[in-house]
Amino acid sequence: MRYKNILKLILPAILFVQYVQAQTISSEELNYLTSAWKGERFVDGRPKIPESLIERAKKVSVEDVWTILKNEGYTNQYEGGWKTIDDKVVAGRALTAQFMPSRPDLVQNIKAKGKEDGRIGDTNAWPIDELSKGDVYVADGFGKIAGGTLIGSNLGNSIYSKSENGVVFDGSARDMDGLSEIEGFNAFVRDWHPSFLQDMVLTGLNKPIRIGQAVVMPGDLVLAKRAGVIFIPAHLAEKVIATAEFIVLKDKFGHAMLREGTFTTGEIDSQWNDKIKDEFIKWIKINASDVPLTRSDVDRFMEQRTW
Repeated sequence: MRYKNILKLILPAILFVQYVQAQTISSEELNYLTSAWKGERFVDGRPKIPESLIERAKKVSVEDVWTILKNEGYTNQYEGGWKTIDDKVVAGRALTAQFMPSRPDLVQNIKAKGKEDGRIGDTNAWPIDELSKGDVYVADGFGKIAGGTLIGSNLGNSIYSKSENGVVFDGSARDMDGLSEIEGFNAFVRDWHPSFLQDMVLTGLNKPIRIGQAVVMPGDLVLAKRAGVIFIPAHLAEKVIATAEFIVLKDKFGHAMLREGTFTTGEIDSQWNDKIKDEFIKWIKINASDVPLTRSDVDRFMEQRTW
């Protein structure tokens, strides 16, 4: 009986500590969840995908990335149905945030803990303080539109000053005109709404989240284009982008051959014979300055690919 009474006293404290830890995932836990990544990491534990790879990602298609990830067994990485400021591509490392509908006791405890940790302002501003250059602020706003406006022009300017990048929100934003004045910034949101944020609270930061049908891990390579948003696991980023670049090369060559009438549609749009392969290698040599892959990379893909 005595042990039951003791358990009643300490259980709420244990649950509270677990909750606090769950709100911001520890670097040790994130290292474990992303253990397939063997490269450099941020202090918070997120994989630090190189800037050069992020720039390369901007030039490949969402469709090619989707196909490559599907072949690797990753079938829950894409989400469509977005509204944006313009057509600017957003690419970078995911910094994730999870929001939930608010309730008084939850909000009170989260804000009290945030105050202890030196956090300032409403909880939708807290993820912004964690941003680094090249990050993409990715938020699960549970699809809320009215009262779900996670940023306006003030927070948008703060985000861009820290990350030089855009955002992806499964929720809404306000002040589209003001945000459109931030050169280089773009927002992928479910909709725009004039309301202010209300009845929402941050319940998770730098932890796995869900964006629609997609699973997002902190540090994932985010690629957001008109075709939709896809989240590439960090440990696959180099392989996926290089493979997509090879597909781009193959398609460019095929289009050029079709325009010139060198090969027929049936020849290009099926397994290539040795003659087409030889012409492809010659074409790569001629256009070497526009080829992002090394010759050894090309040879490797030629050997691995089923023609």
